[in-house]
Amino acid sequence: MLYYLFEFLDKYNMPGAGLFSYISFRSALALIFSLIISIVFGKRIIARLQRQQIGETVRDLGLAGQIEKTGTPTMGGLIILGAILIPTLLLARLENVYVITMILATVWLGMIGFIDDYIKVFKKNKEGLKGRFKVVGQIGVGLIVGSVLYFSDDVVVHKRVSDDYQLKENEKLVTHQHINSERQSFKWVETDEMTTTIPFVKDNEFNYKWLLGGDSSYGWLIFIPIVIFIVIAVSNGANMTDGLDGLATGTSAIVGIALAVLAYVSSHVRFSDYLNVMYIPFAEELVIFISAFVGACIGFLWYNSYPAQVFMGDTGSLAIGGIIAVFAISIRKELLIPVLCGVFLIENLSVMLQVGYFKYSRRKYGEGRRIFKMAPLHHHYQKSGLHEAKIVARFWILAVLLAVVTIVTLKVR
Repeated sequence: MLYYLFEFLDKYNMPGAGLFSYISFRSALALIFSLIISIVFGKRIIARLQRQQIGETVRDLGLAGQIEKTGTPTMGGLIILGAILIPTLLLARLENVYVITMILATVWLGMIGFIDDYIKVFKKNKEGLKGRFKVVGQIGVGLIVGSVLYFSDDVVVHKRVSDDYQLKENEKLVTHQHINSERQSFKWVETDEMTTTIPFVKDNEFNYKWLLGGDSSYGWLIFIPIVIFIVIAVSNGANMTDGLDGLATGTSAIVGIALAVLAYVSSHVRFSDYLNVMYIPFAEELVIFISAFVGACIGFLWYNSYPAQVFMGDTGSLAIGGIIAVFAISIRKELLIPVLCGVFLIENLSVMLQVGYFKYSRRKYGEGRRIFKMAPLHHHYQKSGLHEAKIVARFWILAVLLAVVTIVTLKVR
């Protein structure tokens, strides 16, 4: 909203109004606003949650410091959601298809998580929202996001080509000009909506229609299910990771910073040309959204770090996981998620391996056996005697390493 106000003022040469035309300036403001909202207003929201006695019910699993967390306010994900949405609404171009998609996904998944937390807290049902209803909600998000990214005319992806490139059938040559110290022209062709980035290969690109034998007539039949799968996997992975104070929050902030870098270079014609990655016009507005996301996570960490004064609950964990998934898909970096979100992945895999091996060993030996002392993996380390804060810090270090590796894949082929 402020963007449109200052755009109007800039027409009348108001001093400083032109700053709002710069993505870097609006992204910095989004980060600052989200930090202020989450820290300043977060304290009031936590106090209100305490007055309403909206506290976490903790099962005794024999973990150090676990019982002391009983009664800690939950549903703090509302702080994160507010700190993301308010700066985005103020600073981003709201007609942008990517911004609309991200806002929709954020609100939708936040509502699913809120309903789940509401049932747990107010209905005193520890199971919360039934799993099948969660999955249906996540499928709904994936269906909408996949359809928009596949069918919308506003979603365009450009591939850089050389001067002697021979245009193929149905390809359209597009020339972008960048003015710096000298005028430079960059030649691209519009690639189809099923092209994405794949790491560690020469061309750094993969087209989903390969899975259909090269036929893209019914490409949506493969693209949309892939989007749905990614949304479900990452949102559940973030939910699974939210088991220690600050673990999911800090990890998500690190992932968000990496996504901001990827979005910026993908939406900048000069950097896209230099790095030889797909150029995605109009995706620069996503940098504003992800800056607000990073600020919201860091601001929430002010209260969520050990010892936590508030938990995000499913209201936050499902939303932040879904945001990461939808954002990565929007900038065509979803195949980097296993590396970038490696912490979420290993947490999920630890549960799957634990459950799978327990069932297998029970059938084979008559009694269930375990790979880990407890799953998800962070509880295994708790059972091993490591302090909660040390486990979280080490997972953050791993997340930083994975984020750096993810960014490096832009050039390592």
